[in-house]
Amino acid sequence: MSEPVRFETKIAVVLREDLAAWQRVNVTAFLVSGIAGTRPEVVGEPYEDADGQTYLPMFRQPVMVFEGDKEFMRVAHERAVRRGVECAVFTQELFATGNDRDNRAAVKAVRTEELDLVGIAVYGPKNAVDKVLKGASKHP
Repeated sequence: MSEPVRFETKIAVVLREDLAAWQRVNVTAFLVSGIAGTRPEVVGEPYEDADGQTYLPMFRQPVMVFEGDKEFMRVAHERAVRRGVECAVFTQELFATGNDRDNRAAVKAVRTEELDLVGIAVYGPKNAVDKVLKGASKHP
């Protein structure tokens, strides 16, 4: 029997607890794309089934999903920024935009401490991410 794989890094998403189900799924997908798109080392090799059909690669490690209230979102974001933990943000305003250019403009228009965060994704050393997420509840 082989030893379990241990990861020195952690990928985690924190969602605001008042989001609708479709918003939770959408926000999570957008947020983790920021990690996959900038950290190639977290993406594994392509998959292939027994018939030789190939599939896109996925993360090499689990993505942990948590939730918190609006205040926790602010605190977790502030911790990530203060600790230099890489993060992606999704703000309430992004539900009203329809493209990447407008998404970036919507975030740029708001000061850091005033962002209306509905989700953040963080990636970094496991202990640093754990400190950012201290107090978060696992997503049910």
